Order: sequence, then structure tokens, then C-alpha cells
Amino acid sequence: MSILVAGGAGYIGSVTVERLSRAGHKVVVYDNLSRGHREAVPNQVTFVQGDIADSATLEKALREHKVDAVMHFCAHSQVGESVKEPFMYYQNNVQNGINLLGAMLRCDVKQFIFSSTAAVFGEPDAIPITEETAQHPTNPYGRTKWMFEQILRDCSDAHGLRSISLRYFNACGATELCGEDHTPETHLIPIVLDVAAGKRESLGIFGRDYPTQDGTCIRDYVHVSDLADAHIKALEALGKGAATNIYNLGNGQGFSVLEVVQAAEEVTSRKIPCINSPRRAGDPARLVASSDRIREELHWNPQIADLRRIIETAWKWKLEHPNGYGSAPAAAKDRFAS
Repeated sequence: MSILVAGGAGYIGSVTVERLSRAGHKVVVYDNLSRGHREAVPNQVTFVQGDIADSATLEKALREHKVDAVMHFCAHSQVGESVKEPFMYYQNNVQNGINLLGAMLRCDVKQFIFSSTAAVFGEPDAIPITEETAQHPTNPYGRTKWMFEQILRDCSDAHGLRSISLRYFNACGATELCGEDHTPETHLIPIVLDVAAGKRESLGIFGRDYPTQDGTCIRDYVHVSDLADAHIKALEALGKGAATNIYNLGNGQGFSVLEVVQAAEEVTSRKIPCINSPRRAGDPARLVASSDRIREELHWNPQIADLRRIIETAWKWKLEHPNGYGSAPAAAKDRFAS
């Protein structure tokens, strides 16, 4: 199949591109590089620099490469930023997303995989979180993703555009070639590893009085390669005629902030100083997914579920890329499709 990966130069997108290429698919990466990295795209993969707001460039790419399906990773994804800049989030995550769907329909491309988020749930009433758990997003980021899920439902009913939305919990880890390189970095594991690497003095722990075993928040961490494999499972399902659907993607177990710190200290053999800080508004005590639906229906199972192993992959990538993609080995991109 010919797959256009919008946002394929980003963290999860680039790992998915790696997996798609190795599975023998024709891949076209479409990215404006505002938050992605050109170095994350392999030389063997077609790259189109463009914005999903640009209908003409989108349609040209869809037609020229005879695209069969689109994977969408282009949304902005920082909760704090969304609170400060809601207009930017509604414009990119909703308006520009609609523009992408419109271009697809005009080019008769009707298979779509959407990078959604656990943020659509807000503060859930019960754990583990299922797909049927009530959705009450508490910030513009979560609301834009929730709104786009509804748009996809309507496009499916009205236009036959079949989609699968994948609600990630906490993406983490790295492959040999692709890892996290965000500016600013907001994810716990890479921040912890920055402390271990001496790039930060300490880790701020926001709240030590939650109703958990050690007083710190518990989150569900799922390895980025497992997320990428879920996209391929979803692609295969759509190719076989699957109807529009939504799936949670999580490890099925939660780890506290202190458990992450302890595991990172064991993996790196380095002490990670921590500073206690007040709770952040809106941080639930526990977020853990039920991924039973995707396990049963698409036969997806996480392959890297152990916390130490997850951190080991991220640490290895960080040691080999101390300054992110700017310090990537020169031959790295040539090995993506090997």
C-alpha cells in the first residue's frame, strides 16, 4: 500500500515510518518540520515538506503518490501550551485536520488512522479506562482531539471515510534509530534521563500526597514501537474493510513517578536528585488503560512492557544522540529500511 504519514518526522510518526518501510509499504512522509526532524526521515522514504493547511500541496502529494491511506500525527500535543494558546490548538488540531480530510475526499482516499490521546478522558471516574469511559477533557488539547474524533464519525457516516482512532496513553522509549527529541521536553522519562545525563540538575515531582502507594502519580507507559505496531494493525484492518472504530493503547499497568525514577537509576547506574513541588492543577492520581478491545479485535499485544526495558531503549538512544537528531550518526538514515 501507499501510505502518506502526516507528521512522519515527529517522535511516534518516525517510528511508524520505520515499521511501515520494513513491512514493505510505500511511505510518503508529509511534514512541515515545525516540530519534527528531517534527520528522522530515512533516505529511502519520499519526503514532502508541507503543511496540512496547504490544500494544493496535500492534494498533489496524494495524487502523485497514489496514496491508499493516511496516518495523521500532525496535531500539537502539549497540555500546558494548549491552555496558553488555545486558538493555535483549535486551528491546527481541528481546522487543519478538517483540511486534511477534505483533501483526502477530493482525491478519493478513504482510509485514515488518527493519533488520538488519553487526554480525551480528563479525570476518569474509574480505572482501568475503557473506550466507553465518559470523556470529559479538561484542557484545549484534549478537547481538540475529542472534537476531531466526532468529526471522523460524521465523515464515516456521510462520506464513507473509514477511520481508526488510537488513543495513546504515555508514549515512551526508543528504537535503535528513532527517539524523543522535543523542544521543550515535557515527558517524564526523557526528563529523568536528562537528569541522569547531567543536562538537568534535578527532577521536579509535582505532588507527593496522592492516594497511591508512594504518594506520586501513576501513569500507563507504552513503548513507541508498540504504538507503531498498533498503527500497522489498524492499517491492515482497514484494508480488510473494518468499520470506523476507536481503541485505547496502553500497557495495561501503571507505574508511579518514583517507580520510574528508581528504574532509571538502576538502568543508568546514576543518582537522580528529585525536588518536591506542589501538585499541578488537573493531574489525576492514576491513569491506566484497558486495551482489551484492540487486543481482542486486532490481536495487538505490547512487546516491550517491562519498565526497565522501556527505559533501557530510551537511555541507549540518548547516549548515542546526546544532542538529539543533531548528533545522529551520519549513516543512521541509511539503515531504516534494512
